[in-house]
Amino acid sequence: MDQESKESTDQSSLVSDDGKNSKSVLCQRCGSKVLCPGTAVLAEKELFLPSMRKKSGLSSTEASVDGDTLTAHWFVDDMYTFENVGFTNDVGRIKYLICADCEIGPIGWHCLDDKKSFYIALDRVNHA
Repeated sequence: MDQESKESTDQSSLVSDDGKNSKSVLCQRCGSKVLCPGTAVLAEKELFLPSMRKKSGLSSTEASVDGDTLTAHWFVDDMYTFENVGFTNDVGRIKYLICADCEIGPIGWHCLDDKKSFYIALDRVNHA
């Protein structure tokens, strides 16, 4: 099965009829709850996220950053919707979202130009 069809079947089990997350969104590393069910909308947006690591390694501004361009995200328009999330220092006009408990990340992305958009990458979290 190719990656794209696998991804779409995985997503359909995670999205409720109204387009929101049907399961809790959890940190892959420590299991901490990031979002409760029904609080985020599935959004297709191409975003580059650096490779997962501890917070201390995220703020570095090396020219060549390893990472992934991800397109499937949970979208939230208010940072108080999150159960548990942390933010890195600004990297240009971006703040990366990390797990507030174990500080692994980035699990998501926030642009300082748009105060009402926060994205959590489906590939960087677990669902239960």
